[in-house]
Amino acid sequence: MSQTVRSMTLASRPTGQPTAQNFALTETAMPEPAEGEVLVRVIWLSLDPYMRGRMDDAKSYAPPVEIGGIMEGGAVGEVIASRHAGFSEGDIALGAFGWTSHAALPGDALRKVDPAIAPIQTALGVLGMPGITAWVGVNRIIGIQQGETALISAATGAVGTLAGQLAQIKGARAIGVAGGEEKCAYATSELGYAACLDHKALDAAGLKEALAAAAPGGVDGYFENVGGKTLEAALSGMNDHGRIALCGMIAWYSGRGLDEAMSLPAAWRAILVKRLKVEGFIIFDHMHLYPEFLAEVAPMVKDGRIRYRESIAEGLEAAPDAFISMLEGGNFGKQLVRVGDDP
Repeated sequence: MSQTVRSMTLASRPTGQPTAQNFALTETAMPEPAEGEVLVRVIWLSLDPYMRGRMDDAKSYAPPVEIGGIMEGGAVGEVIASRHAGFSEGDIALGAFGWTSHAALPGDALRKVDPAIAPIQTALGVLGMPGITAWVGVNRIIGIQQGETALISAATGAVGTLAGQLAQIKGARAIGVAGGEEKCAYATSELGYAACLDHKALDAAGLKEALAAAAPGGVDGYFENVGGKTLEAALSGMNDHGRIALCGMIAWYSGRGLDEAMSLPAAWRAILVKRLKVEGFIIFDHMHLYPEFLAEVAPMVKDGRIRYRESIAEGLEAAPDAFISMLEGGNFGKQLVRVGDDP
């Protein structure tokens, strides 16, 4: 067993879009698990948009990563030493191990992953945090109904991929917004979207027109992942008493595009006159629903009724570039980093 731990730390706080210089690769001694802890060799690391917020020293729903601290993130790994009764060597565990090759955490903070259900990396994607985010947003926040129209931004991302399929399973007509012809083609041909609008090929006015043509009866539920001109188009196309699940706003995470954003009075007026319900949600508030989500979605993943896609970067050193690319929409489906070999 290697005697050192390799970790990606936050070297400096970004101004605007992160760069490779904001990260540093470090080596430390291998920890020994304390009583009640589990030592894990990380195999798969999840990269997610929320991590951009953790890089800023700003008040949010979670504290920021400290300078010199290991970048936060969910990961799946193999237990190589355990002092917790619930885990044995060789078990597969999910936890907030961070951008690192090994970590020791309390066993009570980890969840065991069953490799028989699906490939273990799906615990970070379609059957993990992005998956339950999609499930909660579609079913509990929007409450999409049969015969309605759902609009899903970032339609081929980790959350949007499942959100669009779940809306269809509920009997709704799903319209996606994605960046590029390839992603839009995948959304319609593989994920079943009735239409997909290419936000890279359309300006704000063009996106509104395209949405009006794709949803002549209006939009009843909008899954908001991005903000920007997609939000502006969505507000113009919402039906009275429509519902918006506010999950993310990746278009604005690095401070870009704010001067082009729809004015707050205009957005507020649209919400008022259309009597829209807008609810922001952080998935950590809903994790008690995970068993219900898994029971419903896992069988559909296993038998192929639910499709998913992954973008994989190889090696911990590749994590910063993959993360930066993801913030620009460079990922196709769930963005993962393969940190170690599968058992």
